[in-house]
Amino acid sequence: MVNQRADVGWQSSKSDSSGVSNSGESSKESSRCSTPVLDADRTDRLRDKMKRRIESGDHWFSLEFFPPRTASGAVNLISRFDRMGSGGPLFIDVTWHPAGDPGSDKETSSMMIASTAVNYCGLESVLHLTCCNQTKEKITAHLNKAKRLGLKNIMALRGDPIGEDWVEEDGGFNYATDLVKHIRCEFDDYFDICVAGYPTGHPEAESYDNDLRHLKEKVDAGAHFIVTQLFFRAETFLRFVKNCRAIGITCPILPGIFPIQGYHSLRQLVKLSKLEVPEEIMQVIEPIKDNDAAIRSYGIQQAVEMCKVLLASGEVPGLHFYTLNREVATIEVLRQLGLWAEDPRRPLPWAVSAHPKRKVEDVRPIFWASRPKSYIYRTQDWDDFPNGRWGNSSSPAFGELTDYYLFYLKSKSPKEALLQMWGEELMNEGSVYEVFTNYITGQTNPSGHKVMCLPWNDDPLAPETNLLKDELEKVNRRGILTINSQPNINGKPSSDPIVGWGPAGGYVFQKAYLEFFTSSENVTALLQVLKKYEPRVNYHIVNVQGKNITNAHEMQPNAVTWGIFPGREIIQPTVVDPVSFMYWKDEAFALWIEQWAKLYEDESPSRMIIQYIHDNYFLVNLVDNDFPLDSCLWQVIEDMFALLDSPRETQEEGSQS
Repeated sequence: MVNQRADVGWQSSKSDSSGVSNSGESSKESSRCSTPVLDADRTDRLRDKMKRRIESGDHWFSLEFFPPRTASGAVNLISRFDRMGSGGPLFIDVTWHPAGDPGSDKETSSMMIASTAVNYCGLESVLHLTCCNQTKEKITAHLNKAKRLGLKNIMALRGDPIGEDWVEEDGGFNYATDLVKHIRCEFDDYFDICVAGYPTGHPEAESYDNDLRHLKEKVDAGAHFIVTQLFFRAETFLRFVKNCRAIGITCPILPGIFPIQGYHSLRQLVKLSKLEVPEEIMQVIEPIKDNDAAIRSYGIQQAVEMCKVLLASGEVPGLHFYTLNREVATIEVLRQLGLWAEDPRRPLPWAVSAHPKRKVEDVRPIFWASRPKSYIYRTQDWDDFPNGRWGNSSSPAFGELTDYYLFYLKSKSPKEALLQMWGEELMNEGSVYEVFTNYITGQTNPSGHKVMCLPWNDDPLAPETNLLKDELEKVNRRGILTINSQPNINGKPSSDPIVGWGPAGGYVFQKAYLEFFTSSENVTALLQVLKKYEPRVNYHIVNVQGKNITNAHEMQPNAVTWGIFPGREIIQPTVVDPVSFMYWKDEAFALWIEQWAKLYEDESPSRMIIQYIHDNYFLVNLVDNDFPLDSCLWQVIEDMFALLDSPRETQEEGSQS
């Protein structure tokens, strides 16, 4: 039995225009914490994270990206955030392009890309902000918006002129120092501020020494750390750091690393940054300039050797990589340096958000396990988030999900790829069963394509789900269309590479859980079978119209994942909440139409098959509460099929018992 504190319940609350919480309690009272936050990195400011890493001698890396030009490019970039975020960057930063409406709500804007990285990818993010073509009022508006979106870090830059020469803006700023001062004046200490350094001096500076003095002015105005322009020799950066320290600059200085990836990209970047490429590098690159693979291989080794010298110097706490929105070269450099650390142990069993107001959140319903971005989107207007336990949530107030087109909610796969995976043409419901089965098994479909995602799971199977692969294959083949599952776990170490989460030295527990769509005929038999498994098995069964059949308490959540850690209270981060399930039901059914049926023409046989499943199938979740024993859920399904396969008289007897 999980110990629960009766004085720490939770309800989501949305403030009305008077500022009074709808839950009837003050925000201070409703956000009481029963448990310490698991990971200090979720609450610390970026400057504090840097300080802690410097004191421990733990080197870090960070990554720079630029906003894409197209909506599909935005989808791809968010996928790259997820992949590159798995390596453990301390932060990412997103550049600001004055000509691209960077502060707007467009999916390709700098503001939206940085906001998505924070809120939906859980990445500490730094938003670039430039003085170019902006008034003081416009800059203030951008900063207010950034703060509202959960962004806490700004890279303050003068920026490159839109034309050949810098044009002063009436009522604006001409120097990054003035921008730093403005941020400090208007927002006090809210933002951590980064500024740019130039190891060979800014190309427009009167002299190298004069540029160093300007850099110190930026730091003295309130900047917390420096990221430098790219360079090609380690000694260039180390001399720059020595000179900075000599004039009293004491903040962290991060070297900007550019792994050379191609001849033309190198020429373009050098042109923009007005740098000279050392002769020894050009002598290697010129003969192979038409061989991108050879140049990339050289660029990786050149970056690795330079970074080794930097890290060994004792002057470099971390490395900042200019990725050009690519991942292969940067990841390979980091791997060779031993900095790429895909730690399988997660702080919580689900993907966290880095928004400041969600920093204490440590409980969520299990239903959105494979759609964390959707959950974050639907709860973005909550004022408080559950911490310690979910509590009795009579009105969670989930936002409606109608914006399936949003780039961070769309499938990463284009329509053509989805049709290849899910079928150019469906023949019957069995065709759908085959898609689900191929997703589970990893086998190719009849057209020779692997099914790498489903509308409810946009990624390949998680390692944890692979533990159930054989059983899942059997039931999906027979029309138990699973969209979420977890095995029972009884005291596995928190360091377990598959099911572990939380701090080291703990133990994790899970109840077996199974969630699936199935036909009304199956549900009729299932309900008969479930009678003999009560109270061991709790269930919720609902159709698209909202007909809800359950043996669980209508308001009481059921903890299905929990952990015990040294010196801490029990954490229960995943629950089956009956009220939230009805909100999830709407989304789960809608995905049949929004992401699958709409691939086909109106009135086409394929579309009608998906529409029929949407209209007639039920969504079911099952929880086996006896977690120390082998899961009985597979036996429940087997008994259901046995009843269906038995003579009708037997079924009728079962329904009367």
